[in-house]
Amino acid sequence: MIVLIIAGLGFGGYELYRTYAPQPDEAADGRPQRGSRPVTVEVETAEVATLERKVEAVGTTRALQSVDIVPSVEGRITEFDIVPGAEVKAGTVLARLDDEIETATLEEAKATLEEKKSALSRAQTLIQSNTISQASLEQLRSGNAVAEAAVARAQRQLADRTIRAPFDGVLGITSIDLGARVDTGTVLTTLDDLSEVEIEFRLPETVYGQISRGQAIEATSAAFPGRRFTGQVEAIDSRIDQSSRSFRVRARLPNPDRALPVGMFMRLDLNLASRTGVVVPEEALLVQGPATYLYVVEDGKSVQRRVETGQRVEGRVEIVEGVSEGDVIVSRGIQSARDGAPVKILNAPASGATGPSAESSAAEERRS
Repeated sequence: MIVLIIAGLGFGGYELYRTYAPQPDEAADGRPQRGSRPVTVEVETAEVATLERKVEAVGTTRALQSVDIVPSVEGRITEFDIVPGAEVKAGTVLARLDDEIETATLEEAKATLEEKKSALSRAQTLIQSNTISQASLEQLRSGNAVAEAAVARAQRQLADRTIRAPFDGVLGITSIDLGARVDTGTVLTTLDDLSEVEIEFRLPETVYGQISRGQAIEATSAAFPGRRFTGQVEAIDSRIDQSSRSFRVRARLPNPDRALPVGMFMRLDLNLASRTGVVVPEEALLVQGPATYLYVVEDGKSVQRRVETGQRVEGRVEIVEGVSEGDVIVSRGIQSARDGAPVKILNAPASGATGPSAESSAAEERRS
């Protein structure tokens, strides 16, 4: 029993000593003693950066102009010049259908027109001598007009046998071969104007008043890692969807190298506003309850400051209050740092820190 009592008193005394005795680096008043071992830290300099308020969205590309190439009439293909992926100009002949009947019809119509013109010319000469009546002359004029209309119709029917590109664009894949018989429902290929692409996406109604035509936009795609496509807002819908509480926006991206195809999924960043602010690394923050702190290096010591944070972007956080531009901030080693304790800096900050360098601190440590 005596042994147990002695052991209990010894254990209790040890716990009281460990709880209330000052640490080796601290005096009884909690302040660091002179000559205490410095804490090893890494630092960075608080700097002013441009902060952008962005909104993100997703969308799918579509061509500026896009059509399915189909024949206006049915027939057999006698000429076929469609190369998938080729760029063509407006009016380029893509295919021709057999046109023997239409050619013969046009020649017949032209011959009839010449006959009607000759008859009308003779009648206009005879009318001066009252050889024919005015009614006969009018009848010949009407027949001449009908013949001219027949020629125009035959020319149009012949022209319909030739299929041309309606605008400049890029041809798509085709499954039609020379000699195939097609009708007005057969899609020969597709034609897309890819000089620019449009992207339609949706944004929440909370940013409706912050979007305007001509606003800059950036787009990225998994197919082009590291590349950003820039464009601008082209159109904003005048209605907000009541179920999703969002509205449609259409943007246009230049595509001079035809890199973007139709139907590609893209992520969009729309810059709403830009401003400047003091930023520090996010890892330098020390959160204790509702308060946020940073350690600032002053005269070779770490000084704890309470700060107010703002916008966060790409691993950095804005400091609204508590730190100024040029202050040297402890970025790594904050868990070991203490208010007023000396520090040993492993890296030299851009603007220089007021404290011992890594070499001098290491030498001092070796001497101690």
